[in-house]
Amino acid sequence: MTPSVTLLTERDQVVEQWRQALAKHDIEAKVVAPSDLANSVDGQLAVIVDVDGAQLDADDLLSTIGFVRASGALPIAHVDRDRDTLEDIITELCHGLVTSGDRDVAQVAAAIVRRADQQRHLRFEFVTGSPCGDEVLAILGDGASSLHRRPLDASDDGSDIASITIDPSAIKATLLLESGAVCQLTIESMHAAAEMTNGQEDIAIDGEKLGARLRELRLAAGLTQAELARRTGIHRPNIARVEAGRHTPSLETLARIANAIGVSTTHVLVSRGS
Repeated sequence: MTPSVTLLTERDQVVEQWRQALAKHDIEAKVVAPSDLANSVDGQLAVIVDVDGAQLDADDLLSTIGFVRASGALPIAHVDRDRDTLEDIITELCHGLVTSGDRDVAQVAAAIVRRADQQRHLRFEFVTGSPCGDEVLAILGDGASSLHRRPLDASDDGSDIASITIDPSAIKATLLLESGAVCQLTIESMHAAAEMTNGQEDIAIDGEKLGARLRELRLAAGLTQAELARRTGIHRPNIARVEAGRHTPSLETLARIANAIGVSTTHVLVSRGS
């Protein structure tokens, strides 16, 4: 069956723009009027909301995109104006998929099938040795990443890594060591490790501690709130709210901030001791 997305618009130029971009990836576009939202979600990979064409006010836009996400489809916001004029919560709901030009449309169209896969966080995308230290760096399909201290298991003798192979199922990575020993990193062990602090103080998702930690890391990286806002696409007042402990970001937003600072999400969530 050919995958399809719903295009919630009444503007011909938007329809043509998206149909051309989607056709390159063998995705069909089902055009639906904004007033027929209730019948536009079932079985769709994504729903593209023409924000400006639909002339939705802030509450209508939030409820429309929230409904799409709650229904299990991937919401995408198409805007003609500057994307920064949208509320940060809209970008959150759309997993960052907001378009404001032909280039954005082409990039988002290419990402739809991958981003609509709700199981991508359960598969390895890339596993390698850390560029700093002797840990193993694992990256999942949703972009989540973590560092894993060695030994990984009882078979890991600490010798250098000769090669790493990801199983076809992408739930297991096998490491061949220079000594000839073989050890493994699995999705299960990765998630288990993420819940452990390795003897360090876990700051959990305590808004005040998390905000202080982010501010500490931002300053250590020599970044202003304005620069961090530019790098992440998150409005500076929202970053200020996070650092002040008045708002606890989602893990996806936290990952965007950590990446912009130049650290892993795990590094943010774990206090390095006093």
